[in-house]
Amino acid sequence: MPLQFGEPAPWFTAPTASSPEFLFDSAAGRYVLMLFLPAEPQAAGGALKALAQRQQQFDDARCSAFVVAADPALLGGLQDLHGIRWMPDAEGRIAGAFQAEAPHWLLLDPALRVMDVAPLADAERILARVTALGPPGLHAGAAVHAPVLTAPRIFEPELCEALIGLHADTGGTFTGVMRDDDDRTVHVMDELKKRRDVMVRDPGLVAALRERLERRLFPFIGRAFGFQPTRIERYLVSCYDEADGGVFRPHRDNTTQGTAHRVFACSINLNDDFEGGDLRFPEFGPATYRPPVGGAVVFACGLMHEALPVTKGRRYAFLPFLYDEAGADVLAAYQARTGETPR
Repeated sequence: MPLQFGEPAPWFTAPTASSPEFLFDSAAGRYVLMLFLPAEPQAAGGALKALAQRQQQFDDARCSAFVVAADPALLGGLQDLHGIRWMPDAEGRIAGAFQAEAPHWLLLDPALRVMDVAPLADAERILARVTALGPPGLHAGAAVHAPVLTAPRIFEPELCEALIGLHADTGGTFTGVMRDDDDRTVHVMDELKKRRDVMVRDPGLVAALRERLERRLFPFIGRAFGFQPTRIERYLVSCYDEADGGVFRPHRDNTTQGTAHRVFACSINLNDDFEGGDLRFPEFGPATYRPPVGGAVVFACGLMHEALPVTKGRRYAFLPFLYDEAGADVLAAYQARTGETPR
């Protein structure tokens, strides 16, 4: 039985015609239409023709389409189009994850949850429904708010200024993003992120920062999320600079082996004399979030999020990750396996 109404789609990594390793969860934030093809070329032709006739509505902003073929020959060397991707699935890994025992159409909402399921012959109905869909941010019929906590008054103004000064002393360095490389998680430089970072090393300042998080933020997290952090990963001051094109494109913070222990992300703004740079959670629509100076936005690391481009000035922020003893065990197991130095 295929996935049913309201059920979440599984995440997977698979090659497409244009990418050797497409991350399916990165498609969140837009509607997704999936087509699981039959093995017989004659049976697949009608569905592919119907999709081609509506090709213009798949733009990777409002909607994307993924065509999964158990027989790669059905794709006939097709190249990915803007908004339409072809996924060979000779081993049945994708179809198995989706419980797709028979060919069918599957329509997912921007949070990658099932909106509609249709047999192969219902191409016109399902494609007409895609055409009639409204903006992704209103897929529920009303605005859907991201499950984030905004907590003011975590850092006092003097501490914010001190952290900005610490960053200004060196200017920071570009640090890249985290990617798995076989059994290890490594830093990779790419266009996803443009941000300069400085690590806080002074023991006294680290202690002061930890005290404020523990006394002012952790109780609020417990009240809002029913979670009590006990560990803090990295005391990091970051700068998104207009001159650098400062940005962090949509991503999640716990999807690699070396980051699986992270539970909550925290973003504390240190200044407000900049434009752009706000947080957005594409799975929950176009709304943006900006804490006041010294205040935090806290959210689960599994949520897709982005820091929008800074269009004027510089945004300074303190960006720790929070976890507990269960997460510490996950991290310790990874470090023991890879021989990495404990954090």
